[in-house]
Amino acid sequence: MRIPIGLSTVCLAVTAIISVNPQRAGAANIPENIEIKDATIIETVHAEGVQIYECKTGSDKKMSWQFREPLATLLKGDTTVGRHFAGPSWQFADGSSIKGKVAGQASGATLNDIALLRLDVVEHRGDGALSKATMVQRLDTKGGVFSGACDQPGAMHLEPYTASYVFLTN
Repeated sequence: MRIPIGLSTVCLAVTAIISVNPQRAGAANIPENIEIKDATIIETVHAEGVQIYECKTGSDKKMSWQFREPLATLLKGDTTVGRHFAGPSWQFADGSSIKGKVAGQASGATLNDIALLRLDVVEHRGDGALSKATMVQRLDTKGGVFSGACDQPGAMHLEPYTASYVFLTN
């Protein structure tokens, strides 16, 4: 199959635009309350980990699985560059770390996918890549949602998930 030269040129141009500015290229897929305009991307990483749930009695006096904390490895390609844990917090291998506060959320692609998030950075530690971060986006979530019968108080469940975390500064 031969592609006409004009179409081939357009395809190459679109590919170049997407590779130069991935956030703007994907902005159409990011809900408005999650999108961050006029910010500079510091780093984008892939997370592989678990959302940890605990079987607890709720305010309604019924037992249910309640979210406790995340635990994930942060990756660039095949290289581990940091970790994500309760807070929510992120720590890079360069010693820098941040803590965030949820500023917006939207549903994941399916009922089994944890929410997309926009977070404001409320705490910094160390010098390094994250020292300049003012906002974080959690995008492209897969998995992480868990529900079901819970009849043993204190029982834990680890539900696998993946996501992309985008660290930005304004």
